[in-house]
Amino acid sequence: MVALEVKGIGKSYPGVRALDGVSFSCRRGSVHALVGENGAGKSTLIRILSGAAAQDEGSLVLDGEPFNPSTPRDAVSAGVSTIYQEFNLIPELSVAENIFLGRERTVRGWLDSATMQRDAAALLERIGAPIDVRRRVATLSVAQQQLVEIARALAVSARVLIMDEPSATLSEHELTLLYEIVRSLSREGVTILYVSHRMDEIFDLCDTCTVLKDGRAVCTRAVADLDHASLIGLMVGREVDTRFPPRREAHGAPIVLDVRGLTLESGVHDVSFTVRAGEVVGLAGLVGAGRTEVARALFGLGGVTAGSVTLAGRAHRPKSAAEAIEAGVALVPEDRKAQGLVLGLSIRENAMLPTLARVSRFGFVDKRRERSQVDAVCRRLAVSAAGSEVPVGTLSGGNQQKVVFGKWMAHDTTLLILDEPTRGVDVGAKAEFYRLIDEIARSGKAVLLISSELPELLGLADRIVVLRDGRVSGELPGRDATEVSVLQLMAR
Repeated sequence: MVALEVKGIGKSYPGVRALDGVSFSCRRGSVHALVGENGAGKSTLIRILSGAAAQDEGSLVLDGEPFNPSTPRDAVSAGVSTIYQEFNLIPELSVAENIFLGRERTVRGWLDSATMQRDAAALLERIGAPIDVRRRVATLSVAQQQLVEIARALAVSARVLIMDEPSATLSEHELTLLYEIVRSLSREGVTILYVSHRMDEIFDLCDTCTVLKDGRAVCTRAVADLDHASLIGLMVGREVDTRFPPRREAHGAPIVLDVRGLTLESGVHDVSFTVRAGEVVGLAGLVGAGRTEVARALFGLGGVTAGSVTLAGRAHRPKSAAEAIEAGVALVPEDRKAQGLVLGLSIRENAMLPTLARVSRFGFVDKRRERSQVDAVCRRLAVSAAGSEVPVGTLSGGNQQKVVFGKWMAHDTTLLILDEPTRGVDVGAKAEFYRLIDEIARSGKAVLLISSELPELLGLADRIVVLRDGRVSGELPGRDATEVSVLQLMAR
């Protein structure tokens, strides 16, 4: 039986035709993949289905009845719940308060905090997430916030659940839990519209797949009738080389970053490793192992209590991000929305934030040089937008990530720290990012790579340092490491 029908949906924005006559249907209890390159129209369609935007043409049908949500609350009331790629949590509220936001438990008009905390704990236990429901969301890692979003969606008796890149920051263990949740909900009759750039997830979880390209639905097929190559071909319309670049040889190169006994207020203890010029060193570990905390400390955003760090032979203990940038450190953060972009500013303004002084003289910006640099970055990373003056907040998640990455390309860096750099990025753009990371390393820069995707670490890193519970549990040469050997160090 058909649960959701999308009929001829069209949507335009100034200068952009985001959706053009998109049609497909989802069977009840199916796990239906929605795939396409960044800018293909996936995010726009999700906004329409969730009541955050209205279509210009076409109609929606839910369980045989017209479905026309004018607000997200309308969609939730009708049984359509959405887990967005970009979180919709309130940082200063607790986990329990966020899970039941808008559906608070009350007793005779008074907020029943005890019941909310108990029910929230039960939801988190259901998905295997041991998070204290009294904690403020602002204190959680990105991956923990993702789990809270999933619990929040489960708090609503949804008939259709839209999951937009739900695994983007999850570890292998948490990804297994996500699979179990999706399969369980599917067996219960919940229809799941699953958006992901990870090919393995599509083939492991989904039974049907709709491919979007340039705002149009290319096809809807059974996943069993597709393979990786054919699906990628439908998405990008061209052959994509998904191989990782050949490995570099950094042996004997000077040490750029030397971390010795680094201890942080956040629970990281006695962490030591080095990164040489022209080398990519991967930081692996489960969520909460301390990877992001180390990255933030190197960028002047962490409370260092002990240990030493040298950068290019000089003591490195920045008290702010500005000091770190001045020292030659660049960071692509895991949370682009909160930490990597100013959403109300244009692509141009975001891309030039770290390097504005370099295109200015006597306090005046050289507009020609600025535009030339921004246009070069947009071309190189294939940012899909009507122009560089488009507000970055209107871009798809993958295109936003390209801007976050691109703003450091014109900056003279000694150490580039990449924290989940391909989160929410399509397979074609990933290949470009991989080549760019390799190019940066070959130019002599030191690169510290944090990724929850083990194949990414294994394919790009010259060495892999594994963290567990805030400590280094081992180090492996990239060419000899395997998923099994890395996971053993994560879990031992």
